[in-house]
Amino acid sequence: MSEFTKSLLLERKGLPDDLRWLTEKYPRETWRGHANVHGIANMWLQRHDMFRELGGMLTNGIGDYREGRLAAPDFARWFAPRLNHFLGNLDGHHNVEDHHYFPVFAKAEARLKRGFEILDADHHTIHEGLERNAEAANAFIRTLQEGEDKQRFAADAYADENSRLIAMLTRHLADEEDLIIPLILDRGDRALDID
Repeated sequence: MSEFTKSLLLERKGLPDDLRWLTEKYPRETWRGHANVHGIANMWLQRHDMFRELGGMLTNGIGDYREGRLAAPDFARWFAPRLNHFLGNLDGHHNVEDHHYFPVFAKAEARLKRGFEILDADHHTIHEGLERNAEAANAFIRTLQEGEDKQRFAADAYADENSRLIAMLTRHLADEEDLIIPLILDRGDRALDID
């Protein structure tokens, strides 16, 4: 595995230039108008937008609690189902990618294989972040029945884990889209055998 593949997700500024040749052929601003966007590419973009939206909701929600705009019981009722939905769907999405889509895409275009190794490594890093996020969230929820100082400390700890996870996810989603969407646009669902 290359040093770039092993590099920390949060330090990366994007995919290396040698993996961006299809992105240069199909720049992001042209994706929505391309004939091959309807199908798996559109589903992929919608799924990623959902993760971005849910991550933003969790970030805003913990901010509202920390700023006193939500009381502890109201926050707990709001927070727990959204967090579970976010974490569970993200983990499931990554499993499908790792075991189904990435092997198909890497086989279809061998020059992008290293890119899929990078994305797979990201998934492991993000999975560790998901576990830390869930632990911090559970610790925080347990403190909602305790004193305000413990609640504040636990809320701060969760907010830090959430910020880290969202930053990793933001970088990963953009890089994944830059690798996968142009490939789908170039070949189409049927040629990639993913329809």
